[in-house]
Amino acid sequence: MQIGQIVKPHGLQGELAVTTHSDLFDEIEPSCLICELDGIYVPFFVEDLRYKNDDTLLVKFEGIDSSEDAKELIKAPLFIEKKYVPEEIGQNEVEGIDYYIGFRLLDAKGAEIGTIEGVDDSSENVLFLVIGPQDQEYYIPATDEYIIEINDEKRTMSMTLPEGLLDL
Repeated sequence: MQIGQIVKPHGLQGELAVTTHSDLFDEIEPSCLICELDGIYVPFFVEDLRYKNDDTLLVKFEGIDSSEDAKELIKAPLFIEKKYVPEEIGQNEVEGIDYYIGFRLLDAKGAEIGTIEGVDDSSENVLFLVIGPQDQEYYIPATDEYIIEINDEKRTMSMTLPEGLLDL
């Protein structure tokens, strides 16, 4: 399961900054994380793992001992094996709000609004960036109060949106 993406080296000893929306590591300490490098999943043993803030995880892998080594991993998606995820934690909680990128967004009647292409979490109010069928851009609040249903298999999300939101 994807838990984030490596953003940059942190310091000179090979530590990496990872963006994540998961607080999974408050509950577990995996011995191994997996990076996708050139389409190949490569396991790395974890030496140290800690949160810098709510959205940034600092990870130190065995064998990555300099900022030069760490630079090779920039932009790599980071995964965790399912065996490390407690059963009571759902996949959506592990992957965070970015999990929904690529989902088709439907209105309450089942009509397609567009595809979720991004997430803007730069403010307190998280927004989905949705691209409509005619390349219209919509910023839609990613709030539970609007979500009716999420179908992980079909990769769809149905929402009841406030009247006029799509006209902005």
